[in-house]
Amino acid sequence: MKTYNIEMQRVKAMSSSHGLINAQIDALVLPSTAAEGKTPTTLLSMSEDTARVLQALLKTQLAEVDRRKGRSQR
Repeated sequence: MKTYNIEMQRVKAMSSSHGLINAQIDALVLPSTAAEGKTPTTLLSMSEDTARVLQALLKTQLAEVDRRKGRSQR
């Protein structure tokens, strides 16, 4: 499995279709190596400001998805 260190620098836009939420982001992506004795994993990091923007945009996208669904599907 390939692992990466991903530094999200900015969220540009978000949209949703066919059950997926897509984010257009600016990010720095570098390959990573697992420390000895640790499970290899990809690390996503971002500033607190970027995390707050991401949270607000996700909340908006999820509200839009819920609005499209009927009450019986929620």
